[in-house]
Amino acid sequence: MTDTIFALSSGAPPAAIAIVRVSGPGAGNALRSLTGTIPEPRRMGLSMLIDAEGEEIDRALVARFPGPATATGDDTAEFHLHGGRAVVAALEKALSELPGLRQAEAGEFTRRAFANGRIDLAEAEGLADLLNAETELQRRSAMAMAGGAFSRLVGEWRERLLMASASLEAVLDFADEDDVALLPPEFPQELEHLRGEISDWLGRPRAEVLRDGFRVVIAGPPNLGKSTLFNALVEDDAAITTPIAGTTRDVLTRPVAIEGVPFLFADTAGLHDAVDDEIEAIGIERALEALDRADLVLWLGPEGMGPEGARDIASQIDRNDSLTKRKPRHRISAVTGVGMEDLRADLVETARKVMPAPGAAALNERQHRLLTRAVRALGDARHETDPLLAAEGLRQARIAFDSLLGRTTTEDMLDTLFGRFCIGK
Repeated sequence: MTDTIFALSSGAPPAAIAIVRVSGPGAGNALRSLTGTIPEPRRMGLSMLIDAEGEEIDRALVARFPGPATATGDDTAEFHLHGGRAVVAALEKALSELPGLRQAEAGEFTRRAFANGRIDLAEAEGLADLLNAETELQRRSAMAMAGGAFSRLVGEWRERLLMASASLEAVLDFADEDDVALLPPEFPQELEHLRGEISDWLGRPRAEVLRDGFRVVIAGPPNLGKSTLFNALVEDDAAITTPIAGTTRDVLTRPVAIEGVPFLFADTAGLHDAVDDEIEAIGIERALEALDRADLVLWLGPEGMGPEGARDIASQIDRNDSLTKRKPRHRISAVTGVGMEDLRADLVETARKVMPAPGAAALNERQHRLLTRAVRALGDARHETDPLLAAEGLRQARIAFDSLLGRTTTEDMLDTLFGRFCIGK
């Protein structure tokens, strides 16, 4: 963390304005070298940027932000200049030639903020999700996590756990003294209340379905309009449609947002038993695998013959030879659009039931695993009669909380997380 890093932090040029950010102990020297002066803290100033050879780069607004009260916790400088490719390249070249400065790696600014205590790990994960958000639901959920609401709640749980641990340690250390009795009767109740609150969070919808989209798989035998329905739902000619059976050979997926809800639609090969084509057989095998991973299956085949929980759809109702169904969930024609509006509304309503509420933080797989570990440890401590074993249960719960916030973690995990960020963030 002793290096001074720099990177373009705005959109890729060409653009009206480009913002190049510098963070580290050499940020002030970078300003002095390129402008000949150091501006007042947190005040924008107009300066001509001049490289080491005396060549003018651009006239730009510059600012200096002394640490630790900065986004990264380090001294920071910003250059707001014209967003042409050549202008940005000239500034980056001039910065790279200064001693102690180098180009930032992906996510390095945010990683420094984490290392300097400006954000914790849960907030960093929320920020990563915010950068990748494509729908309003994703954005609001990521904002809740990045804003620290969940981290503050975990901090409160941790404080309550420490209070319970202090009561238990008093029994262990001073049990032979008259003024310290056995654990107070509210001790197990407090652990149970804490365990219940965390369990409520574990029962909430997960972040994966929000991040990856509600997975809807369209399935059935060949030539029942699966690819046509897929194209209508994603509003694109993504899948090839022909009257020839077996046209679809692989699982084709496409992410789409409908009314702000993220979906991942999948078109699959037609399912049937008599398969002589090896490639088609592989396509059917992959289709069956897609059914296992689906959040919802739209079944276009014979009524009642789809996977458990699948929704029967009567497709191709515009055709005289369409498959007859007595009580399908929907009757549609993807060609004429009949029934499609009701189908989309039904999909949105179904997906919203399994997705986090708008603006609510959602747990990812890592966070869910650690809270599950904490609940298990609290349950063990709650029913333990040996004070030493109860104390060990509380310690394990505290370790889970610390890991969740990044107080104890591994470099490999950090590399994976911050590698999701772009350069400049």
